[in-house]
Amino acid sequence: MPLNEETRSRIDDLLTTNDVVLFMKGTPQQPQCGFSATVIGILGGILPTYATVNVLEDPAIREGIKEYSQWPTIPQLYIRNEFVGGCDVIQQMYATGDLHSSLGIEVGEDVTPSISISKSAAQAIENVAKQNPGSGVHLKITANWNHEFSLSPAKGHEVVVSSNGIDVLLDRDSARRADGLEIDMTEGPQGGGFSISNPNAPPPVKQMEVEDLKAKLDAGESFQLLDVRGLDEREHAVIERSKILDGATATEIEKLPKDTELVFHCHSGVRSQSAAEHFRGLGFINVSNVVGGIDAWSERIDSSVPRY
Repeated sequence: MPLNEETRSRIDDLLTTNDVVLFMKGTPQQPQCGFSATVIGILGGILPTYATVNVLEDPAIREGIKEYSQWPTIPQLYIRNEFVGGCDVIQQMYATGDLHSSLGIEVGEDVTPSISISKSAAQAIENVAKQNPGSGVHLKITANWNHEFSLSPAKGHEVVVSSNGIDVLLDRDSARRADGLEIDMTEGPQGGGFSISNPNAPPPVKQMEVEDLKAKLDAGESFQLLDVRGLDEREHAVIERSKILDGATATEIEKLPKDTELVFHCHSGVRSQSAAEHFRGLGFINVSNVVGGIDAWSERIDSSVPRY
């Protein structure tokens, strides 16, 4: 089917407004095919953020991107408006380091980290692995510092680390993030689970009360106060000294030293938590979220700021 101009224009817009775009089946959280899941796993270990398009929700794009790229299958990866390839190509490029180079990321030398697995955690892993003969225990540490276990056959390019009789397979990027990692078991209301301590991960996002924010503002402290709401909401209410987190501001923030203090707020504290986690994933080590957002500020600090 020939590619119509409307669909071509939509694809052009996607590629010109995003440096990295993955056309896939499903979403990064719920990929709907094994090939898409494989590529998401690779990119997630390299990049903290990139654009994805769920072709299952858009039949025009699903068929149009095949014609646009002259490539018959999904997923498809574009980097800076250039078509890279599908799953097999991306896997090969990752193994050789060419994918890092295409993304402008230094590959670095392979390292073998030190990992400690407690006896109880090793027993739990072994019990699960016995139910999947022929599979290796993989651990991926994503660019956002999520720790993800999976069982699948070894691909041959992984770094292998042993502790308490368990061989853990890591890709090169995960291996560089894993030195000093400790894996244990913990008990909770829903039963046992893995407890992972990684000294390399940025500290968690701190929760800041509005009284603490006021004290910092009154003291004239130097920090970035970032409002993740839209312009329509800022027309109703604004905390003095805050600035909107639009695309231009985000680009400026990303260039700052990673120890810069970042404080995020929204209306109630939910959207700002997500934004704070994003910048933590970029390596910022002093990140806070304002609990209750501007609504709590209006109620407890400055009643002249309208509530909505």
